[in-house]
Amino acid sequence: MDRTQGQTEQDGQPAGGSAPPVPGSGQAPASSAVNTAPTPHGPARVVTLTAGDFTLTVNPVDGSEIEPLRPGAERGRPAKRDAAARTAREIAARVPALPGPGGLIPALLGRDEEQERLVRLLARGRSVRLTGPSGSGRSVLLDAVAARCAGLAPDGLVRLSGYGHQQPSELLQTLYATVYDAPGERPERDELLARVRDIGAVVLLDDLEMGGPALDELLRATPECAYLLATTPDTRSPSDDSHIEEVFLTGLGKADCAHLLEAGVGRPLTDEETAWAGDLWFASEGLPLRFVQAAALLRQRDELNHTAEDDDEEEPGVFDERPRDPAQVPLPTLAEGAAPAELLASRVSESARAALRIACALGGELPHHAHLPALVGDTHADTAVAELLACGLLTPVGTRYRLAAGVARQLEEAAYGDTAAEEARTAARHYAWWTGHASVTPERVAAEADAVLAALAGADVVAAVLLARTAAPAFAGSLHWEAWERVLRSGAEAARKAGEVAEQAYFHHELGVLALCEGRLDRARAELETSIGLRGALADKRGTVAGRRALALVVDRETEVAASPPLRLEAPAALAAASEALTVPTPATPATPATPATRAVPAGSSAPTAPLAKAAPAADRPALSARVAPVVPVGPVSAEAVTRMTPVVPVNRSQEPPTTLSEVFEDAFPLSPKPAAPAAPKPAPAPDRRPDRRRLVLLAGAGALTVVALGTVVALALGSSDDTPPAQGPAVSSTPSSVGTPTVPSVSGNDPAPEPPAASAPASEAAQPGQSATAPTPGRTPGRTPSRRPSATPPNSPPPSSVSPPPTTAGPSPTPTETADPTPTATQAVTATAASPTAGP
Repeated sequence: MDRTQGQTEQDGQPAGGSAPPVPGSGQAPASSAVNTAPTPHGPARVVTLTAGDFTLTVNPVDGSEIEPLRPGAERGRPAKRDAAARTAREIAARVPALPGPGGLIPALLGRDEEQERLVRLLARGRSVRLTGPSGSGRSVLLDAVAARCAGLAPDGLVRLSGYGHQQPSELLQTLYATVYDAPGERPERDELLARVRDIGAVVLLDDLEMGGPALDELLRATPECAYLLATTPDTRSPSDDSHIEEVFLTGLGKADCAHLLEAGVGRPLTDEETAWAGDLWFASEGLPLRFVQAAALLRQRDELNHTAEDDDEEEPGVFDERPRDPAQVPLPTLAEGAAPAELLASRVSESARAALRIACALGGELPHHAHLPALVGDTHADTAVAELLACGLLTPVGTRYRLAAGVARQLEEAAYGDTAAEEARTAARHYAWWTGHASVTPERVAAEADAVLAALAGADVVAAVLLARTAAPAFAGSLHWEAWERVLRSGAEAARKAGEVAEQAYFHHELGVLALCEGRLDRARAELETSIGLRGALADKRGTVAGRRALALVVDRETEVAASPPLRLEAPAALAAASEALTVPTPATPATPATPATRAVPAGSSAPTAPLAKAAPAADRPALSARVAPVVPVGPVSAEAVTRMTPVVPVNRSQEPPTTLSEVFEDAFPLSPKPAAPAAPKPAPAPDRRPDRRRLVLLAGAGALTVVALGTVVALALGSSDDTPPAQGPAVSSTPSSVGTPTVPSVSGNDPAPEPPAASAPASEAAQPGQSATAPTPGRTPGRTPSRRPSATPPNSPPPSSVSPPPTTAGPSPTPTETADPTPTATQAVTATAASPTAGP
């Protein structure tokens, strides 16, 4: 029996042979992205592409050459594919048929409600996000939905794979190449967005790994498309304003899991197996993948126990090498059913186990089955993929396969990853030979991109440089530029470590060309200048000329960008008068005289200010007072004056006496103002005969402190006991204070009635400064000290005749507080200290 039957014609794989076959990575699309026929005898593949406004010639020898499009070479708007072309591409996008016996495909069980809801939402044009854990059957559900949504949209159904894509640009390019018939063309971003906006299709995007702003960008770029996004719960969720319906996929029920297990085994379950399936359902939360693997365990157990009818009829003969073992293989334990990878791998063929070691070395990526005979060394190793897929160890990802969720970790624990370095080096050397072969088209290399990148990451520097050098032109020709950039960066790093200066110059040149095609001019200049410097050191004239040509295009693009700068808001000419708005005079009021400019008050000040007047022409402004000099503007107003805040330094230039507390503070503690522009000479003001205002403020403060001190002394004296008078009275300054007109205190209505003075008052108890004429009787403490308000002095009133104002008009007397009886010594010290300020003039 020919083991390669069932293989599709697109693969082009010979039937057998020990020599390495001409491998293929998958079924090529019906209409390839690049119309380039393979050259059987050519040493290199030269591909010509159209990238925006440039013509890109991918040259694997000296580096890609880029030039502007020639006049008349511009392409028109491509046409969309018809229904027949879409059907052909859909067939090509399916998972290729595998050689060898096919496994049982379980039916979709327990998903009728989710399927009906998804179809109903997509028919209404709504986008849906299908969220479920790995192994929950998302891909199988997408297959069922795709069969019912093929004719809903005018552009049909498009199936894409989001595995490995973190940016929406590559997905948009894939969608554009699927719907439009534009071979060998990659439009620039603006043109790409304009074309995908007209696509109206149902897009099934499996294994989505992006969310948030990136997903919003994808949805905004294609408003006429309805998306079905299959993802895992750990993927970033979309934004709140994306309006995506959420459908959560949970595990199957217990009965559905039992039916799935029976369908996988192909026979009814025994009572023991049914009880084991119930425990497995509870432990695995009903994930369908666990029951596909459990069915494989039961099939292997049946083969080991020889439960088939043919084995029952046969009897071991005399010449049998191995007699029949009467012992029965028991059911797997619950732990083996929950993590069955090690047990399943131990019961498969040796080629399948070798394929598992290669997949572990490549980070879970399994090469195409056409590559396995060369990688494993077995002619029939291509049948290992079907064997592993039937065991539930593999899962389809687009047109290829990779290890199922959790299988790679379980195999690494079973020592399948001990030879990862050797396996990765073998895979890198094989792919370096395959990607450089002239018969392999760029599309087939792009289909194997994940395995090539995984081999490049795990190989040594020598194998990595060789693989990147041969795979980079193929990725560029297939328009898979995300993989092209990753290969170039990995190759540049490997060439730097290996000391390959020529290869390093090639990789930097290609990175510069790629950045120029994508419009990243700064990155393109940096990469090209690095490449030119390295090639100049090697005296590579052809490479240097190619780099300088590309750099000239970068300079031309930078000149075009500089010649047409983006729109910028400039300051209009009318803003030249806005600077004078801060100098508009404040209207004179009875409380505040007119000032030359509005005084800026610091933050937190309670001083009233007049609102600023609007800027007006010079002819419409009111005439200023004769005392105010005209304001000369410092200079023209720039654009920065509109957006920047200029600090204002408050300075009081007025010659009038202060009337508010803030003005008094400004006079006492002036701030250093900025030097102002020279103004016109002002007329000399009339001599002011009034006393200095600062001296008045200082004297008023001294009087207030005196009143506070004397009030405290009086409170202490009145609160002392009369039974034990002090041995020595408080010392009173002998210097007589200035004698003025006696002031009769005003008694409020709430004060107690004064008592008649004593007949014989001692001379030592005479009225003291700061004390009322009506002194309280010794031994009696007043219940409340009369509160007095100072009489407001008008601003233009003449100064008082005495230097020291009477305490009654300086401020209110403090309210005495009950304190402990002071000692005579403390009372004398406090009184002498408090009475000393009043002795001076």
